Amino acid sequence: MDPSGTIYYDAIVFPSDGRPPSVVKLLTSPIPSPRGSYSDSVHRMPHPEIHMDYIAEGGPRAWDYQLIEALDGMSRTFASPYIIFYPVRSRDGMPFPINKTIRDIQGRGFREEVAWRGNIVVAKYRGDAFTSLVNASMADFPILRNYLLTHGAPH
Repeated sequence: MDPSGTIYYDAIVFPSDGRPPSVVKLLTSPIPSPRGSYSDSVHRMPHPEIHMDYIAEGGPRAWDYQLIEALDGMSRTFASPYIIFYPVRSRDGMPFPINKTIRDIQGRGFREEVAWRGNIVVAKYRGDAFTSLVNASMADFPILRNYLLTHGAPH
């Protein structure tokens, strides 16, 4: 951690241009605790927008997230679930490009109406998604591939 309270965690980015997924550093910064809060946990704000091309800057949040707590058919949740960050507001108001990397993963199951768009960043956590991020690695790729194979983007 540097003096500003910034902490980095390893995350996986699925680039929209078709390059293979890779591990990147996901920057997080502390969020001040509400006045009068008795919580010992420090909430952290992830900044996946650093890895998202053409994303709007400032203003309302330009990205959203979806939790992956289990794969279809699993009776138990993951000990360390995943959080998918995806862009929702572009700089120019135009739609983000279809993510070719995920389109290739989906193969014949790809459906344009629920296509993942833009660069997708996936982090891993324990407990609460915004207080307990942990490092992801390419060893997580097979699980993420299985999820993305059958799940389109939220709309």
